[in-house]
Amino acid sequence: MRNIAFADLPGLVGEEIGVSDWVLIDQDRINRFAETTGDHQWIHIDVERATRELGSTIAHGYLTLALIPMLAAQILTVEGVVRGINYGTNKVRFTNMTPAGSRVRLRQKLIAAEAKMGGLQIINECTIEIEGMDRPACVAETISLIFDR
Repeated sequence: MRNIAFADLPGLVGEEIGVSDWVLIDQDRINRFAETTGDHQWIHIDVERATRELGSTIAHGYLTLALIPMLAAQILTVEGVVRGINYGTNKVRFTNMTPAGSRVRLRQKLIAAEAKMGGLQIINECTIEIEGMDRPACVAETISLIFDR
């Protein structure tokens, strides 16, 4: 876990901020995501068919994307922040399938930090890596607003 003062964050632009711990994407997590979102496509939840046709079920792309806030919280703490808001994404690409039973982690790079609306708008390049694979599951450019005291 890296700690930095709010005022020092712009100085990290262009740097890799860090890498999270690995997290398991098991079938239970995939099933719970399917239930929450209503996305019950067979490639995610029909273990028998997916194993036969694909080798295993695969995680929803949006499940990997949804892990970014949890994994990012393991990487960096910005001291003095009183609130943060997810502002959106500039782009998201799902570049590889994540088989059930895989472990993933976040690699994060700060690509912009500019004053906005009384706070700081930060843009991160977020890469969700799959253990043992060359291509990541997801690459997303996320935008957040953070505010200090």
